[in-house]
Amino acid sequence: MVEYCKLPYENEKYEILIKKEEETNEKYGYDPWKRPINELLDFSIINLDKPRGPTSHQVSGWVKNILNKKAGHAGTLDPKVTGVLPIGIGRGTKVLKLLLTAGKEYIAWMHIHKDIDENKVYEILNKFQGKIVQKPPLKSAVKKVPREKNVYCIKVLEVDGRDWLLQIATEAGVYIRKLIDDIGKALGTKAHMQQLRRIRVGELKEDSEKYPLSTLQDIVDSIWFWRNENNEEYIRKVFLPAEVAAEHTKKIWILDTAVDAIAHGANLTVKGISRLYSNIKEGDLVTIFTLKGEIVAYGTALMDSEKILNSEKGIAVDIDRVIMKRGLYPKVWKKSSTQ
Repeated sequence: MVEYCKLPYENEKYEILIKKEEETNEKYGYDPWKRPINELLDFSIINLDKPRGPTSHQVSGWVKNILNKKAGHAGTLDPKVTGVLPIGIGRGTKVLKLLLTAGKEYIAWMHIHKDIDENKVYEILNKFQGKIVQKPPLKSAVKKVPREKNVYCIKVLEVDGRDWLLQIATEAGVYIRKLIDDIGKALGTKAHMQQLRRIRVGELKEDSEKYPLSTLQDIVDSIWFWRNENNEEYIRKVFLPAEVAAEHTKKIWILDTAVDAIAHGANLTVKGISRLYSNIKEGDLVTIFTLKGEIVAYGTALMDSEKILNSEKGIAVDIDRVIMKRGLYPKVWKKSSTQ
């Protein structure tokens, strides 16, 4: 198995704090891992192994045609690049934006155009770890202005003359082809990317047992076994609960009585909170869950963990996007201020 680099969220230490201990009513909602298949097929993420050749847009289009459902991808991969391409299905497309905050990891084959002392290459690679300034390549869809980005780590896996096999972890928006080009310039020559494979987007990894990597054929086969043999085993390995896109985020769990108010667009007040991460800071991205683990919404924390825990009133999270459908939980918020 690959020894992955540490992404920033993995270095965060936290506890789960209890603000109000309460049980959830099993009459409402579902444990994400036990959703009925029809519900899952409209609210899921596929950890897809993108093949070499098609664009990311083409791949998500094929998935859409296979399922006859809305599909979208997170983190575009060039046609020649393979590896982890998260695909959102149905309402699962709403959570894809969360993956942009997770960090990504690649295996890259760098070819240097002339012989360079290995120690010099290691020295330059080390300089490209941390904050870098990168101008997007001409073929990219974003504005061509220099941007500050983070490279979390660069590991050398193998060296064969001018060929270097690298493991690179970055934040979203770093162009690996351009990074290697810039490394070549820093070496006083040229370097180019021979091949690239993405091995990770947040907790979606190429060798994950919990969130298995699937192929396009796996999608087709899993649907066939479910429809023809009523076998859910394969479909539940391919279609993961949409909540996996928020695995890396800071979390707050809310009372059943608060859920539908949030689903209707209300901000989260401290009265609706049951549990929370201890490392939440004001301004952080926070994901809100039911006590069953269903994602409700995500937003910006207006208080830190300590203030949320000790306050009896006030808005804790300014909601940026609602994910949960309305009406899954009771509308008690119309009768009282329990939210």
